[in-house]
Amino acid sequence: MEHNAMTYEYLVIAGYFLLIIGIGFTFKNMASKSTSDYFRGGGKMLWWMVGSTAFMMQFSAWTFTGAAGKAFTDGFTVCLVFLANTFAYFCGWAYFAQRFRQMRVDTPTEAIKGRFGVQNETFFSYALVVFTLINAGIWLNALGVFTSAVFDADIGTTIIVTGLTVVFVSVLSGAWGVVASDFMQTLVVAVISIACAVVALVKVGGPVALVSKYPSDFIMGPDMNYGLILVGTFVFFLAKQLITIMNMHDAFRFLNAKDSKNAKKASLLAMILMGLGSIIWFIPPWASAILYPEAASAYPEFGSKAGDAIYLIFTRNVMPVGTVGLLLAGLFAATMSSMDSALNKNTGILVRSIYQPFLRKRGKEVDDKKLLRLSMILSFISGILVIAMALFFKSLKEHSLFDLMMSLSAMIQVPLLIPLLLGLFIKKTPKWAPWATVILGLFISWLMTYIITPNVFANWIGIPEFTAREATDMNLILTLGAHVFITGGFFCLTSLFYKKAKDDNKVETKEFFRLFETPVIAADDQDKFDQQQRNKLGTMVMIMGAGIFLMILIPNPLWGKLIFVCCALIISGIGYVLKRSSKIT
Repeated sequence: MEHNAMTYEYLVIAGYFLLIIGIGFTFKNMASKSTSDYFRGGGKMLWWMVGSTAFMMQFSAWTFTGAAGKAFTDGFTVCLVFLANTFAYFCGWAYFAQRFRQMRVDTPTEAIKGRFGVQNETFFSYALVVFTLINAGIWLNALGVFTSAVFDADIGTTIIVTGLTVVFVSVLSGAWGVVASDFMQTLVVAVISIACAVVALVKVGGPVALVSKYPSDFIMGPDMNYGLILVGTFVFFLAKQLITIMNMHDAFRFLNAKDSKNAKKASLLAMILMGLGSIIWFIPPWASAILYPEAASAYPEFGSKAGDAIYLIFTRNVMPVGTVGLLLAGLFAATMSSMDSALNKNTGILVRSIYQPFLRKRGKEVDDKKLLRLSMILSFISGILVIAMALFFKSLKEHSLFDLMMSLSAMIQVPLLIPLLLGLFIKKTPKWAPWATVILGLFISWLMTYIITPNVFANWIGIPEFTAREATDMNLILTLGAHVFITGGFFCLTSLFYKKAKDDNKVETKEFFRLFETPVIAADDQDKFDQQQRNKLGTMVMIMGAGIFLMILIPNPLWGKLIFVCCALIISGIGYVLKRSSKIT
């Protein structure tokens, strides 16, 4: 019986992969006209496509693995990260998103050049490419951990196979394929999350029982004696997620939008999806802590990462046959969206901010068609490097994925991005300010990791040693607090050293801020691109809905079949609306 069940899961995943490959071919022509089309869809995408890709960029397999493991052990606290994401997208809707689109660039480092000059463009190009590769490696590793548990396969082999699939879509169809697959993947993630959450609530007896029967304090979690630590964690998460989502580098999410209004709407959509998801995603892990308290021991080969497989344990024990396949499809979806966006963005940075300036210094120019071919080659090479990075992280058994992700983000990502957020408000800074801020920030990260540790801090304020969990949270608070006040403060203070006479980028900076505040209005020929997007995606979504409907053929109880019918009707309905709207002139 177990063998037959797995056969159905394999069929579901195979169908999903065929669909993703189909998206690559469907949007290939839309990305083959120019490098601008390849890197950001020529800035012609509709708000619901841009909003779904902005949402999916913050949603990787890590959400279903590392974050789910944290929810299983610590209760509600994991939601703080995702509620902070929601806050960041609210700020995007209120201020940032439309202005990012108004920078009118194809890659984020071109915006850095306009604001800070060529020197900083080069510095950030190399730094951001390296960091993005490391980050994508963590995402792919998270997927490998989960997938290998499902198939009882070697994690290394899983990482290689799934990584190459992501590379295929990214190389073939550029930003159009990336964003189109993100929209499809948003639908997969939404239906599987809602289905699992509903069944989990029924199993434990409703929301009240979920909170009251949770093994430890639902809000505080175990090994947490100081509520103030949770408050501090949330406050600094708000600052951290604002810094890491709304900055000139991550502005690439909104560069795809067809105009300022669509960029603004896209951030609102991402905010709504993230706000709802912040709770829905974690209902199954919370329920599992009640239903299967020893579940984490089911996969001892993962060491301390065993809790990261909790979603799989819940789905196998509770959900109808075929759901594990859908869940895996959602995980592939989440990781593909993060990784293919990373590859696409990195390729744009390498071509526009490293290769082209290198050629110009030698008095050479390369036509756009050759650059387009080079972009595809570089996208492929970047993908191989990400796979290598994921294989390296596989060897770090003693770190949980949640802690690995949070530590890397707080130590490296935050200092790297602080100047790219504050530079939008502090206009008069010397040209050394951005890179000097990053170097200071990395020193602060080292200081807070090895010298001013949580237990040193505990001695200063005269309290006993922190528990392991308190120490982890306290380390995040101390590191992020130091970055906000010291690293951020340093960047602001550099304006005291600004001398207009020595600023050889002042004309470009003035033009940058003029464009930054000038709305983008869609081109006259935009209607045909709108219709193409709706028509192509409408067809693909309806095919996916039909595929999910066919899952009623899998031997399951009636309630299980009804879940698949409901999911299929919702997805098919969305596909039908898109298809129909493409015919309205």
